[in-house]
Amino acid sequence: MAITTQRFTLKDYLNYDDGTDISYELVNRELLPMTLGMGQHGEIADFINSNFRTEIERLGREWVSKQRVIGLQSPRGDRWDTVRIPDVVVLPAAQWRELQNREAVIRLDEPPPLLVVEVISESTQGVDYRAKRSEYSVLDIPEYWIVDPLAQKIAILTLAEGWYDATEFTGPHVVKSLTFPELTLTVEQLLTGDL
Repeated sequence: MAITTQRFTLKDYLNYDDGTDISYELVNRELLPMTLGMGQHGEIADFINSNFRTEIERLGREWVSKQRVIGLQSPRGDRWDTVRIPDVVVLPAAQWRELQNREAVIRLDEPPPLLVVEVISESTQGVDYRAKRSEYSVLDIPEYWIVDPLAQKIAILTLAEGWYDATEFTGPHVVKSLTFPELTLTVEQLLTGDL
């Protein structure tokens, strides 16, 4: 007996409602439910989002930082029917206001966010390090953080000539961000979600 998987266009995905609170990413035209992950995963993402918000306010930037509520239309192979939902997204406040009256998906013809963060879990490790790195570079996202509590490190990827250059940080080292150059958080603080 053959099992068929329902295929979705981007339009189908944006209009999809199965009556549950489950969030889905669209990958190669298939819906993939997003799991909650371990509590540590959420704590780390929340801590990063809170610190980004504090830093945005301190710097007086017209930016916002949002946790798991913004999708990015993304390439996958030669197709553009993938939507990723990063753990944290930093974008201009004006762009966020434009998303208020429609599905919060940044489309291909719109400016990319300033920074995205993915927190690694066992089930997403390969996707976050490989697939999303490639996809986010094609989207011209200037900075991509891979926060990896499994390997106890953080990789900060910065876009240069269409490719990401990665710098890895561990232990007591302060992470260095181009978007937030005055941020003084260590890897240990970020991985425990604690000051």
